[in-house]
Amino acid sequence: MTRYLPFEKPVEALAARAAALRAGGTQAAEAALLDERAARLLADLYARLSPWERTLVARHPDRPHFSHLAAGLFTDFVPLAGDRAFADDPAIQGGLARLGRRAVVVIGHAKGEDTASRLARNFGMAKPEGYRKAVRLLDLADRFGLPVVTLVDTPGAFPGMEAEARGQAEAIARCTERCLALGVPMVAVIVGEGGSGGAVALAAANRVLMLEHAIYSVISPEGCASILWRGAERAADAAEAMKITAGDLLRLGVIHRIVYEPPGGAHRDHGETVKRLSLALRAELDALGARSPDELRHERRLFFTRMGRV
Repeated sequence: MTRYLPFEKPVEALAARAAALRAGGTQAAEAALLDERAARLLADLYARLSPWERTLVARHPDRPHFSHLAAGLFTDFVPLAGDRAFADDPAIQGGLARLGRRAVVVIGHAKGEDTASRLARNFGMAKPEGYRKAVRLLDLADRFGLPVVTLVDTPGAFPGMEAEARGQAEAIARCTERCLALGVPMVAVIVGEGGSGGAVALAAANRVLMLEHAIYSVISPEGCASILWRGAERAADAAEAMKITAGDLLRLGVIHRIVYEPPGGAHRDHGETVKRLSLALRAELDALGARSPDELRHERRLFFTRMGRV
């Protein structure tokens, strides 16, 4: 059953009327007309979403997360666990897989699919051992010449005391550094929330893609509003000011490409989302395949050092 967002209430009302008519069993034609109206209204709403509304879509509980995307995009996935120093962090998943016929290393934030798994995965907020696990997988990719695909979806790195005590900032910095030093192609996709350094640690890639309704920012809109206006109630204003949407970030040169979502967002059609994302990933990896390790490193560093110049 579709879970509607606040701005989708008119669509929900039409869908409910159509369902009631169908339940009566005698007005199928009228119900079909209502379905068509709902589809047109949904398309119109999604064509003019505000940054805050896109934030709500990026956080939708039914949005495809790592497990959905990995199962659809890759075959022969072999998960690898642990950082070989402290523990395994379930908020970051990764391993060996195939994208078509191409062997790759895949790494991503895992938010979970229900209450129990979200709690177990800390809502995708990784601890230092998660980023150290990612570094271990990046080392593996470099050693065996395997391209890297990362799926970024996190509100941010875990800010708890135990994470800070185990070197959270250093772990994020080392992971970012390792991405920049890779001698193999790397493609990152912001699939939901791309929050702060916790996202950048897996997104310092040769190509940074974003799903159409994903967000990517240095801080959450609520966090920004709390700092600037002393209250999270102005989160919508913060979202507008920070330029966190895919369209804004493409214009600013922060990402390379937008992967457009099915009508009504990725949460309404996981299969079509996976299909579009698979085509984009294969095209990017094909384009990067002929570059030497030095060319890949130079291109990656140049892209990030140019950011912020006017």
